[in-house]
This record gives sequence, C-alpha cells and structure tokens, in this order.
Amino acid sequence: MTAATISRKRPKGVLAMGWASFESAARGRTEHAPTSADYPDSVVRRTSFTAGGGLGWRISALETPRAAPAPWKIVVITGAPSWAEYWAETLAELPLDREMIVVDRPGYGASEPQEPVTDIRTQALALAPLLNAARGQKIILVGQSYGAAIATLMAQDNPGKVESLVLLSGFFSEPGATARWLLDMGGKALKLLPRDLRHAVIECTGQRPQLAYAKRALARLSIPIHMIHGDKDDFAPIEVAERLAAETATRRPIDFVRTPGGNHFLNDGPAEQLIAVLEACIPARQPWTFRWPKLPAISLPGVFGLGAPRQTA
Repeated sequence: MTAATISRKRPKGVLAMGWASFESAARGRTEHAPTSADYPDSVVRRTSFTAGGGLGWRISALETPRAAPAPWKIVVITGAPSWAEYWAETLAELPLDREMIVVDRPGYGASEPQEPVTDIRTQALALAPLLNAARGQKIILVGQSYGAAIATLMAQDNPGKVESLVLLSGFFSEPGATARWLLDMGGKALKLLPRDLRHAVIECTGQRPQLAYAKRALARLSIPIHMIHGDKDDFAPIEVAERLAAETATRRPIDFVRTPGGNHFLNDGPAEQLIAVLEACIPARQPWTFRWPKLPAISLPGVFGLGAPRQTA
C-alpha cells in the first residue's frame, strides 16, 4: 500500500475525525484506522511503556523500529484528542538515520487510564520515560497542539535529555473560531461523546489556569526552542503563539517559523515537508578541529636572568 493511498484512507478534517471517533468507539477500536494493516511491523509498530512517576499506567505509542539506535530520536507529544496514528505516514517516511516515537497520551487511544488526566504536570511526569535514549543518541522533543505545554514541562523537568524543543501548532488556552465552536458544542453534549473526544473537551477548557507552569518552564530553558505554526490555523491562532514568543523572556531567542497556508494539522500534509521542517530544528553539528594551545609570550633573556642587551654608542 502506498503512502498516497494511506493518506486518502486516514480520516482528515474536523467532521471526518469526529465521525471516525464515534465509529471506532462503537466498534471497540482504539484506532480510527488499523495501523498494523497499513504498514508492516518493520516500518511502524505499536509499543508500550510504563508511565513515569510511579503512576503505573500502561502508555501506548507508535515507533519506527531500527536495527541500531539512530543518532537522533524524535519524540512527539500529541494534542487533544491524542492519537499517534495520525503520524503514521510521517513515521513511515522517516529516513533510516532518524527514529521517531509518537505517543497516545494518558487517557487517550490505547493508553491508560480510562479517566481524563487534566493536570499537565502529571502528563509530563507520566511521559518522561520517552526521553530515555541510547548511548550517544540525542533527542528532539516535539509538542503538538495541547501537547506543546506538556513538552515544555518535560524539557524543563529533564535537564540534559533534550537537545531541541519544537512547539508545533501550539495550543495556549485561546481557541480559534472553529475550536471555540467545537468546545462549546462538546461541552453541551459531553456525556454523549466518545471517551477521547470527551477528554479533549475537558482538557482544552481547563488548560488556562495551568498555562503559567508552561510559560515559566519556557523562560527557564537554555536549549534551542522552535515554534512552527500555520498562518491559517483556526484551532490555535498563530497570533497567540506569536504573542507568547514575543512576551516570554527566554535565555535564547525563539525561532518562530510561519507556515504560509498551513492549518492546525500540519502532520496531515505531505510527510516529506514536515520531516524537512523538523530536520531544520536539529542543531547543526559543529566540526571538530584541533588547535595548538596559545602559549604566553616569553622573553628569553629575562627568563635566564641575562638582562636586556646593552646598547652601545
């Protein structure tokens, strides 16, 4: 099956994703389209790990298996609803010298618990094991939409483990027109919604009081920070992200990347374009060159006590 076929098959857009949520809930599936049928396990496979902080939940994710650890590991913290499957095409197209893991956050998809986990600090604690790397491997951490604030806390709480932080279509408590309508409608019909949609409404409407944690963490980070945002995003307005970048006094300037014509779901576009954008966020390798140490200037006559040469008339 080709990537083009898969991209047509996977539900996209607000209505399609909403309908797929109801359908998968009715059929007892945790995925909207079975990833195992799209790709062989040698390309994209399901994995799981135990949540950090002694929480004990089983957390599910999609990963790219590699025969040997790649130099860079890309960790993706998804938004709300949190569905790793929507990154399957990107995972499959990733070059072999990179690896990626995309998580179903606690309370979503195939992950535990069944109840919503509304505290972003608890989410960051639970997902900390994702930042474990092989010897010599470096990590780029991507926080998508609602996951942006969680990823920021993860980077702060795990110093030395993250080389670069990417906030992709970051949601920072102020919804755009489409998201505002969906949250309003979802709030009125909360008990009728499938688990994942219900948890998404609860999370997004309760984020504002917690945003101070993420802002504080952002200001404390000394690693490169990249904000990537579509200028047609009607879920998380680009103006909100731009204001956050401008108002937050960070230790180094935030690299803000405006994507012309991009909407909230940048991972729905061609996989190679998103991969190229993420690749640009990987710090450039500085070439190593040997330099002889610079020695202090020495006056030989003075060293040996001979004094300066005598001047003759």
